[in-house]
Amino acid sequence: MEEEIVDSPDQWVAQHIRRFVETGGQARPGMNDLLLTTRGRRTGKLRRTALLYARDGDRYILAASDSGADRHPAWYLNLVAEPGAVVQVGAETFAVVTRTATAEEKPRLWRLMVDMMPAYQEYQETTGRDIPVVIAERAV
Repeated sequence: MEEEIVDSPDQWVAQHIRRFVETGGQARPGMNDLLLTTRGRRTGKLRRTALLYARDGDRYILAASDSGADRHPAWYLNLVAEPGAVVQVGAETFAVVTRTATAEEKPRLWRLMVDMMPAYQEYQETTGRDIPVVIAERAV
Protein backbone atom coordinates (compact mmCIF):
# COMPACT_ATOMS: atom_id res chain seq x y z
CA MET A 1 0.00 0.00 0.00
CA GLU A 2 1.33 3.41 -0.98
CA GLU A 3 1.82 5.95 1.79
CA GLU A 4 -0.60 8.90 1.78
CA ILE A 5 0.80 12.32 0.87
CA VAL A 6 -0.74 15.34 2.60
CA ASP A 7 -0.83 18.48 0.47
CA SER A 8 -0.17 21.97 1.78
CA PRO A 9 -2.90 23.37 4.04
CA ASP A 10 -2.64 26.67 2.14
CA GLN A 11 -5.64 26.63 -0.24
CA TRP A 12 -3.85 28.39 -3.13
CA VAL A 13 -0.87 26.02 -2.88
CA ALA A 14 -3.15 22.95 -2.65
CA GLN A 15 -4.99 24.06 -5.81
CA HIS A 16 -1.68 24.66 -7.55
CA ILE A 17 -0.50 21.15 -6.59
CA ARG A 18 -3.69 19.67 -8.08
CA ARG A 19 -3.19 21.62 -11.33
CA PHE A 20 0.47 20.57 -11.42
CA VAL A 21 -0.45 16.89 -11.05
CA GLU A 22 -3.36 17.10 -13.54
CA THR A 23 -1.19 18.77 -16.19
CA GLY A 24 1.90 16.59 -15.79
CA GLY A 25 3.87 19.42 -14.26
CA GLN A 26 2.70 22.14 -16.66
CA ALA A 27 0.42 24.10 -14.31
CA ARG A 28 2.09 27.40 -15.22
CA PRO A 29 4.03 27.03 -18.48
CA GLY A 30 7.17 29.16 -18.46
CA MET A 31 7.46 29.07 -14.66
CA ASN A 32 10.02 26.94 -12.85
CA ASP A 33 7.61 25.07 -10.59
CA LEU A 34 8.29 21.85 -8.77
CA LEU A 35 6.58 19.74 -6.15
CA LEU A 36 8.56 18.94 -3.02
CA THR A 37 7.56 16.08 -0.75
CA THR A 38 9.16 16.00 2.71
CA ARG A 39 8.57 13.90 5.80
CA GLY A 40 6.92 15.89 8.59
CA ARG A 41 9.39 16.30 11.45
CA ARG A 42 6.67 15.95 14.10
CA THR A 43 3.99 13.80 12.45
CA GLY A 44 6.15 11.57 10.26
CA LYS A 45 3.61 12.05 7.44
CA LEU A 46 4.62 12.86 3.88
CA ARG A 47 3.98 16.54 3.15
CA ARG A 48 3.84 18.08 -0.33
CA THR A 49 4.17 21.69 -1.41
CA ALA A 50 4.72 23.58 -4.66
CA LEU A 51 7.76 25.84 -5.01
CA LEU A 52 9.61 27.91 -7.56
CA TYR A 53 13.13 26.80 -8.30
CA ALA A 54 16.23 28.01 -10.11
CA ARG A 55 18.81 25.73 -11.69
CA ASP A 56 22.50 25.79 -10.82
CA GLY A 57 23.98 23.17 -13.09
CA ASP A 58 22.29 19.91 -12.10
CA ARG A 59 21.14 21.33 -8.77
CA TYR A 60 17.71 22.73 -7.90
CA ILE A 61 17.78 25.91 -5.81
CA LEU A 62 14.90 26.85 -3.50
CA ALA A 63 14.24 29.91 -1.32
CA ALA A 64 12.62 29.22 2.06
CA SER A 65 10.84 32.58 1.95
CA ASP A 66 7.32 31.76 3.13
CA SER A 67 6.40 35.03 1.38
CA GLY A 68 8.45 37.01 3.90
CA ALA A 69 6.87 35.54 7.04
CA ASP A 70 8.83 35.84 10.28
CA ARG A 71 9.14 32.07 10.56
CA HIS A 72 10.69 29.42 8.37
CA PRO A 73 8.25 27.42 6.24
CA ALA A 74 7.39 23.94 7.51
CA TRP A 75 8.93 22.31 4.43
CA TYR A 76 12.29 23.88 5.26
CA LEU A 77 12.16 22.76 8.89
CA ASN A 78 11.26 19.27 7.67
CA LEU A 79 14.35 19.26 5.42
CA VAL A 80 16.58 20.39 8.26
CA ALA A 81 15.31 17.41 10.28
CA GLU A 82 15.44 14.96 7.32
CA PRO A 83 17.36 16.14 4.22
CA GLY A 84 16.06 13.38 1.98
CA ALA A 85 13.01 14.34 -0.08
CA VAL A 86 11.23 13.71 -3.37
CA VAL A 87 10.90 16.28 -6.14
CA GLN A 88 8.65 16.33 -9.19
CA VAL A 89 9.77 18.54 -12.07
CA GLY A 90 7.44 18.32 -15.04
CA ALA A 91 6.34 14.70 -15.26
CA GLU A 92 9.60 13.37 -13.73
CA THR A 93 9.75 12.39 -10.05
CA PHE A 94 13.05 11.65 -8.30
CA ALA A 95 14.71 11.50 -4.88
CA VAL A 96 16.91 14.37 -3.75
CA VAL A 97 19.26 15.14 -0.91
CA THR A 98 19.05 18.70 0.36
CA ARG A 99 21.12 21.10 2.39
CA THR A 100 21.09 24.76 3.30
CA ALA A 101 23.53 26.84 1.26
CA THR A 102 26.60 27.94 3.18
CA ALA A 103 27.33 31.61 3.84
CA GLU A 104 29.88 31.49 1.00
CA GLU A 105 27.43 29.91 -1.48
CA LYS A 106 24.34 31.89 -0.60
CA PRO A 107 24.97 35.31 -2.24
CA ARG A 108 25.31 33.86 -5.76
CA LEU A 109 22.41 31.43 -5.30
CA TRP A 110 20.21 34.10 -3.74
CA ARG A 111 20.88 36.29 -6.80
CA LEU A 112 19.66 33.42 -9.03
CA MET A 113 16.41 33.33 -7.09
CA VAL A 114 15.91 37.11 -7.07
CA ASP A 115 16.70 37.35 -10.80
CA MET A 116 14.02 34.74 -11.44
CA MET A 117 11.48 36.33 -9.08
CA PRO A 118 12.29 39.84 -7.78
CA ALA A 119 9.64 39.50 -5.03
CA TYR A 120 12.13 37.37 -3.09
CA GLN A 121 14.12 40.53 -2.36
CA GLU A 122 10.96 42.19 -1.06
CA TYR A 123 10.29 39.14 1.12
CA GLN A 124 13.80 39.42 2.61
CA GLU A 125 13.25 43.11 3.34
CA THR A 126 9.89 42.33 4.99
CA THR A 127 11.13 39.76 7.48
CA GLY A 128 13.62 39.95 10.32
CA ARG A 129 14.99 36.47 9.56
CA ASP A 130 17.60 35.54 7.02
CA ILE A 131 15.78 33.57 4.30
CA PRO A 132 17.61 30.29 3.76
CA VAL A 133 18.52 29.03 0.31
CA VAL A 134 18.24 25.28 -0.16
CA ILE A 135 20.26 23.19 -2.58
CA ALA A 136 18.59 19.97 -3.78
CA GLU A 137 20.67 17.39 -5.65
CA ARG A 138 19.54 14.11 -7.15
CA ALA A 139 20.16 11.23 -4.79
CA VAL A 140 22.51 8.57 -6.13
